[in-house]
Amino acid sequence: MIGIVDYGMGNLFSVSKALERLGANYWISADKQELLNADALILPGVGSFRDAMDRLPVDTIKEFAKTGKPLLGICLGMQLLFETSEENGLTKGLGLLPGSVRRFPGKTKEGVLYKVPHMGWNRLDFVKPSPLLENLNEDYVYFVHSYYVDASNSEVLIAKAEYHEQVAAVVGKDHIFGMQFHPEKSSKLGMALLSNFLKMAVEREAVR
Repeated sequence: MIGIVDYGMGNLFSVSKALERLGANYWISADKQELLNADALILPGVGSFRDAMDRLPVDTIKEFAKTGKPLLGICLGMQLLFETSEENGLTKGLGLLPGSVRRFPGKTKEGVLYKVPHMGWNRLDFVKPSPLLENLNEDYVYFVHSYYVDASNSEVLIAKAEYHEQVAAVVGKDHIFGMQFHPEKSSKLGMALLSNFLKMAVEREAVR
């Protein structure tokens, strides 16, 4: 059973429909006990980092993270897993992964302007092995974001993309993972990534 965290700022419909296509059982909840009882947790997110942290059940997420069960942040949900964001002033995140969230400057070092937000399809470049990438090939996924995680020198970087800056596209440490793009909108690779996340939850439950 997959828990989807409902805190008023997630694209719950598209995530839940993706899980349905994969045949996964899930519930959408803001209830602490229901979320803690899930075999894996998905933290979606759309909007402002600061607003999300104000609404997020922080203690519940941190308590779930201590259980060792898989946790996946998507888009803003991935950014919330990190230590800080400079969006709307410096704001503390969940601190479950090391790194900071920064805004695309909109100008290259050579002074060339580029569009922010970053919207569109970019190719993933796999950086290191992970259960999320098992049996997958590099391909394109769909991004919509104005801020990116600065994890270029971090041990949590699993896959990256390029948009004038190095974008931490897939991150993870132990059982905590994040995807900056929208896997539910990213065709075959996105669905395969979600499927691998579900597989981790099933395998963990099987060995209990």
